[in-house]
Amino acid sequence: MTEQATGAHHPQPRPRSGGQQSAPEHVTGAQSLIRSLEEVGADTVFGIPGGAILPAYDPLMDSTRVRHVLVRHEQGAGHAATGYAQATGRVGVCMATSGPGATNLVTPIADAHMDSVPLVAITGQVASKAIGTDAFQEADIVGITMPITKHNFLVTKAEDIPRVIAQAFHIASTGRPGPVLVDIAKDALQARTTFSWPPVMDLPGYRPVTKPHAKQIREAAKLITSAKRPVLYVGGGVLKAQATAELKVLAELTGAPVTTTLMALGAFPDSHPQHLGMPGMHGSVAAVTALQKADLIVALGARFDDRVTGKLDSFAPYAKIVHADIDPAEIGKNRAADVPIVGDAREVIADLIQAVQKEHSEGHQGDYTAWWNDLNRWRETYPLGYDLPENGTLSPQQVIERIGQLAPQGTIFAAGVGQHQMWAAHFIQYEKPATWLNSGGAGTMGYAVPAAMGAKAGAPDRTVWAIDGDGCFQMTNQELTTCALNNIPIKVAIINNGALGMVRQWQTLFYNQRYSNTVLHSGPEDVDPAARGTRVPDFVKLSEAMGCYAIRCESPDDLDKVIEEANSVNDRPVVVDFIVHEDAMVWPMVAAGTSNDEIMAARDVRPDFGDNEDD
Repeated sequence: MTEQATGAHHPQPRPRSGGQQSAPEHVTGAQSLIRSLEEVGADTVFGIPGGAILPAYDPLMDSTRVRHVLVRHEQGAGHAATGYAQATGRVGVCMATSGPGATNLVTPIADAHMDSVPLVAITGQVASKAIGTDAFQEADIVGITMPITKHNFLVTKAEDIPRVIAQAFHIASTGRPGPVLVDIAKDALQARTTFSWPPVMDLPGYRPVTKPHAKQIREAAKLITSAKRPVLYVGGGVLKAQATAELKVLAELTGAPVTTTLMALGAFPDSHPQHLGMPGMHGSVAAVTALQKADLIVALGARFDDRVTGKLDSFAPYAKIVHADIDPAEIGKNRAADVPIVGDAREVIADLIQAVQKEHSEGHQGDYTAWWNDLNRWRETYPLGYDLPENGTLSPQQVIERIGQLAPQGTIFAAGVGQHQMWAAHFIQYEKPATWLNSGGAGTMGYAVPAAMGAKAGAPDRTVWAIDGDGCFQMTNQELTTCALNNIPIKVAIINNGALGMVRQWQTLFYNQRYSNTVLHSGPEDVDPAARGTRVPDFVKLSEAMGCYAIRCESPDDLDKVIEEANSVNDRPVVVDFIVHEDAMVWPMVAAGTSNDEIMAARDVRPDFGDNEDD
C-alpha cells in the first residue's frame, strides 16, 4: 500500500476502529457487502451486473439507502463515480463483474489515480478455488491494477467483507485521495456469515501525516516575506483538502500572485486581481512567465507536472522552492525543494498564515511593487483571447465562453480532453471550488459525459454542462441513455470541428499539415470545409434516439438563443451539436519538450518580456 496523496479529503462519516457494535446479523456475504456500503454512507453505485458479481445484485435490489445506476459500459461507471466524487467531495463507487467487466474499469481507475480522486471499485471474481486456473471470465484484476490504485484487496472469505469495505473507504478518502479496488470471489459473496458494525480496522502501516512541521513553516514564511518575486503555485491538493478559504486569506495577506493548475481551477476566484490564471503548456502568458521569472515558488498541493514545467531543467531557474504536499513521494520528485513541507494543504496554509502574520508583526513584509508592475504589463500585453472566423462560422472559443456566461449560478462544468478542454479552462470563469471537472493527469478521452452524469447524480440541484469534442463524445455517448432512463438531465455541448482537434493542431504546427487519421467529418462537399463538422453519425438524431432533447447550432446569430433553449430544458438530457471552425487553435502554447521561456502567445507571436532577472 502506498500513501500517494495531495491534500486530505474530508469524506462522509466512516467507521471507527472499535466502538459500539451493532447486534450480529446472519447474512450472506453479498448481503454483508450491501450492508457495509450502507454503513459507510455510500448512496450511489454505478455499475453493470454479471456472473461473478451477480450475488451482490440481489440484496442491492432491496436496499433503500443505496441507489444503483445501471450504466451502458463499465468505463462509464468508473468515470461517473469520479465525477460524483469530484462534485460532492465524497467517495465515488463503481461495480463490475469479473474478467472484461473488471478490465473495463482500468481506464477510469488509472484516471482517478492520476488525479487523486477518492474511488472504490468493487469487482466480482471467479470462485476462490478457480482463481489461477484461467476460468471463464477470470482476470487478475488485483495484479492488473496494482500500479494504478492506492491499495487493493482480494477477498475470499465472507467474514472479511465489512472490514475490507471500511478500510477501502478509509484509505480512498484520507491522506492523498485515490482509487481502491475490492475484488471479491463469488463464493465469498454466496457464503453465510455474520454482519456487525463497525468492524475493527487495523492498518498499522497507513498513517498519513497531516500536521506540518513548525520549523519548515517558519522557514517558508521567512522566504515569502523576503522574496521580491514570489508566486503561489496552487494544485488540485488545495481543492482536495477543502482549503480554498485559507488560500484566499494567505494570498491576500502576502499580496503574492496566484496561479492555479488545470486541476485547481476554482480553488482561487478567476476574477480575483491577484489571479494570473493557469500555468503550463497552454497556460496564460502571465502565469507561465511569472513562474519562469520568480525568485520564490510556493507550491501547495501541486506536483510539478511536466505539462506545467515544460523542459524541467529550464523551469523557474531563479526560484527557490517551498513545496507543501501530503504525499512525501511528490516532494523532490521532479524539482528539489529548498523547504519541503509534508502535511495536509489546509493545515499547511493555516499555519503559514499565522507564521506570515508573525513575520509582518516583526517588521518583515515583502515589497512586490516592481514585481506587480511586470506581472500587470504581461497580463495587459498578452491577455487570453481569440479571433472570430473570417467566414462567419462559429468560433469554438466563443461557444464555450457564452455557455459559461449564460449558465445558471453554481453550474458544474465537465470537459473531455483536447482543444475544447483548454478553451473551457480559459474562457469559462471559475469562482468556486468543485465547479470544474476534467481528466488532468491521464487525459482520458470519453471522460466528460459519464463524469457529468456522476456529478449530476451527486448534485441533482445543480446544472451540469459537459463540454465535449466530437471525438471524445463518440467514445462514451451511450451513457446518455443511462441519463435519460435514470432522470439525470445533464447538458452536453459537442464542440464539433470534424476532427481530433488537438492532434490536428499538432499536425498543423509540427507535421507540415499532414492530417493523418484525424479527420472525423463527412460533411456535404458544397459546405465550407471549416463548417462541416462530423455528420456521420448525425449527433442530433443519435441523441434523440437515446432519449435526449437535441439541437444543432451552426450560426453565431443563433448561439445565445440555442444555449438559452438548452438551459430551459430540465426534464431530460440535452445535447447541442455546435458546428465550429476546424482551424481554431489553442493559444498560448509551449511546445512539448521545450522550455517555458519559448511560450508562444499566438501563432508566430513570441512575447517580449523585458527581462528583469537581475533586479
